[in-house]
Amino acid sequence: MTLLMALLKRKSVAFSLLFILIVVVAAVFAPWLAPYDPTEQFFDGLTIEGAPLPPNGDFYFGTDLLGRDLLSRIIYGARTSLIIGVVSNGIAVIIGTLVGVTAGFVRGWTGSLLMRFTDLMMSFPALLLAIALAAILRPSLWIVALVIAMVNWVQIARVIYSETISIAAKDFVAVERTIGASSLRILFSHLLPHLLPTILVWATLGISTTVLLEATLSFLGVGVQPPMPSWGNIIFESQTYFTSALWLVLFPGVAIVALSLSFNLVGDALRDELDPTLKGRL
Repeated sequence: MTLLMALLKRKSVAFSLLFILIVVVAAVFAPWLAPYDPTEQFFDGLTIEGAPLPPNGDFYFGTDLLGRDLLSRIIYGARTSLIIGVVSNGIAVIIGTLVGVTAGFVRGWTGSLLMRFTDLMMSFPALLLAIALAAILRPSLWIVALVIAMVNWVQIARVIYSETISIAAKDFVAVERTIGASSLRILFSHLLPHLLPTILVWATLGISTTVLLEATLSFLGVGVQPPMPSWGNIIFESQTYFTSALWLVLFPGVAIVALSLSFNLVGDALRDELDPTLKGRL
């Protein structure tokens, strides 16, 4: 509660948490909040020339090129972004933490092997690797989440590895070893509690990266596939109307940027509050 109050004192973080809460509520209650079915095509959803309708009294965000309600598709798209963002980032944090802690705590050939594999994975451009994996595995909601996790865990592993080595070198760990404490006791009583702030910050900041990566994959056609709404494929489907129907790009684009920025601001604030070396400097 004290941490939450400290975060809410910052107006930017308070607004970010409010926006995240709105997106979460929209995603969870999409069937009740969306005005229409996101896949329903309306005969009156297009102009006489067959172009999308701009925002109006019936369709608050306008319609897309098939006459579907854009607001409904964005609300359901929030569900897609959050599921992939939370699931893929959660998997990435778990894998990265396990690899980093194991390599930093066990050391020896096991640690070296794990870190060399991590370095090998980091040598591949994340976006290109994600595109290749998604194309090979036939993209779906859960495949995209898994692919994003597979390319995102390496940065977390490297940070956790460095933190683990630093903590393992502290005097209190040496004392525990001297008195005969088991490795499991040292791991769960000292290492993991000290790593928890770093893990928490990465778990928050990483969602921003996964949301952007999912939108990019969907825009490129190797992410979530239509008719399932995704903010990325909404923009992809609207390419032919970029200049004449700006709302088709503006609304989902603002949603992507706002959600990513919100998680970044919350993650940065968490880092500042949980890192004792930074407190009091702002």
